Amino acid sequence: MKPNLSQHDLLNSTSFCVIVPTYNNHKTLKKVLDSVLDFTPNVIIVNDGSTDSTPEILKSYSELTQIHHPKNLGKGRALRNGFRKAIEMKFEYAITIDSDGQHFASDIPNFIAEIQSEPNSLLIGSRNMTQENVPKKSSFGNKFSNFWFKFETGIKLEDTQSGFRLYPLNLIPKKFYTNKFEFEIEVIVRSAWKGITVKNIPIQVLYDPAERVSHFRPFRDFTRISILNTVLVMNALLYIKPRDFFRRAKKKGFKKFFLEDILESSDTNFKKSAAIALGIFIGISPFWGFQTILLFTFAALFKLNKVIAYLSSNVSFPPFIPFVIYGSLKMGSYFVSNDVPLILDSSITLDDIQKNATQYIVGSLILASVSALFFGLLSYLLLTAFTKKHSEKSL
Repeated sequence: MKPNLSQHDLLNSTSFCVIVPTYNNHKTLKKVLDSVLDFTPNVIIVNDGSTDSTPEILKSYSELTQIHHPKNLGKGRALRNGFRKAIEMKFEYAITIDSDGQHFASDIPNFIAEIQSEPNSLLIGSRNMTQENVPKKSSFGNKFSNFWFKFETGIKLEDTQSGFRLYPLNLIPKKFYTNKFEFEIEVIVRSAWKGITVKNIPIQVLYDPAERVSHFRPFRDFTRISILNTVLVMNALLYIKPRDFFRRAKKKGFKKFFLEDILESSDTNFKKSAAIALGIFIGISPFWGFQTILLFTFAALFKLNKVIAYLSSNVSFPPFIPFVIYGSLKMGSYFVSNDVPLILDSSITLDDIQKNATQYIVGSLILASVSALFFGLLSYLLLTAFTKKHSEKSL
């Protein structure tokens, strides 16, 4: 289906190309290329080491920009090389479309129309995963990917695995670390971390079992994706979320941020005090190295204010650590026998903790629980009093 006059003007108004990565899709490649050429001559084909008749088919498209890998390097590497060539050719955006025939080139104008209304976005085509012939493993894999993408970025998407996308070439990260299917996860997560708007737009999809060839290797590729998500989650919890928190606070002003985002947030006083209690418990508990991960995991699980919980967890901020350690050891001494005298000074070392590990662990868990209950209750009473006073002033 060729574009109408208004679509033609729309397409000509945007600097974009279409990147077609392909590997052993000789049954559908020609049909895909011909359909794309109805909308733009700016096509970059990346032949990722195909061993079928793909090279012969591409001889008929010598007028198009082509990249040939001598051997199969993976979809991620094919896309990365396609991006590099598109940037060299001074294109502003790149649309990627799979060569297996599942996508409709007639959706290209929809991507361009969307980018006209919201420039510099990264758009992902959202497929109807409930329609006929959609493989169950594809539907499960998409839900799995959507869950982790939201956990890592806070953005909810309906489809994070579609290969039909539009990328703002000059804004996405310059360096990447993955080469296979998992690249399509890395690029959208790291783009979202950079502040790029990542969103879905609806697209058509065709799953034809007779023609479609998938090169996804369930065990090997799922393992690679799981490893990548583990790394991304660690990075999100230990760096990205704390970074974004301080950026928001600094941008708004710490006083205004504290009042509006914490004291006057939409959370109930009970949930705010529960978040404080969670932060106190995690901050004092002996889960060194995993405190931030546990904090954000439980805050998300119980739908508590992550900002309040994170601030409260800083009870274990470096200047307070000797007091936390001493208090834990002292508390543990009431339940676990210990002959070593405790002195609160710089002489308390990791060696002391290792020698009295049981005492420290038991004591820190008890101290964490007691402190969490105390400060949780205290904060609830204070927040209730503050809310009542604030309401009276408003009247």
